[in-house]
Amino acid sequence: MLTELNGKSGCLCEPARKGELRCPLNVRPTSEDVVTGEIFGVLKVLNPRWWLPDLLNTALGAERFRRQIFRDLRIELWQKQRTYPRQHLKWDEGQTEVDVVITWENPATTVFIEMKYGSPLSSKTANNNGSGGFPSDQLIRNARIGLRENGWFEEDLLFETPPRDFVLILLTPSTGNPLVQEYRDPDRLRAAIPHGERLKRLPCPLFIGELSYRHVRDLLQQQRRWFTLPERKLVDGLSEYIDFKLN
Repeated sequence: MLTELNGKSGCLCEPARKGELRCPLNVRPTSEDVVTGEIFGVLKVLNPRWWLPDLLNTALGAERFRRQIFRDLRIELWQKQRTYPRQHLKWDEGQTEVDVVITWENPATTVFIEMKYGSPLSSKTANNNGSGGFPSDQLIRNARIGLRENGWFEEDLLFETPPRDFVLILLTPSTGNPLVQEYRDPDRLRAAIPHGERLKRLPCPLFIGELSYRHVRDLLQQQRRWFTLPERKLVDGLSEYIDFKLN
């Protein structure tokens, strides 16, 4: 964050510009991974009582989550998920890497966050260009993977376990992606998933939502008075960084 804010991100050397060398030390200003690391590196430190319900409720447009102590809270970045069963797809699909995975256990809940910054939500994913008759965008892939990982599909299992609550959020510089509204319709969601009839039910009519970076900045500033002094310094630094990335 400080590297970018102070104009010290550097530039590519000639071999790197020619593609002859990969430079791991260069901070690319368009990198969504850098933004992801900065935002959630700060959020990991802050008391989740004062930001997590606000973030989720704002994204979903409903008061679904309350302020509480989040038992066994984990915030993990770039987590690979199990490969989706090949027999349920018309194409070969590799592992899905989710940008941010938030989990807690009271009640058992999983949140997937798809991050975007310098590029739009992809309309195609690896080995799936939509020719199989189903949408191939990143959002429906994350929805399908998340619903399976959290037990919402009917599967032939020796022991049946209750499903975990599941939320999928698209976090981008600005909101208004039409796919979010489309997949919030249960019928359209099922139709977009191969063998969608296997979905026993859905976590909630409102489990897919979206946020902008300004939403994150604003909700942290609104709750700033509840944080400790060190937390406020982190909040202020992150707010400055978000403004910098949006300008």
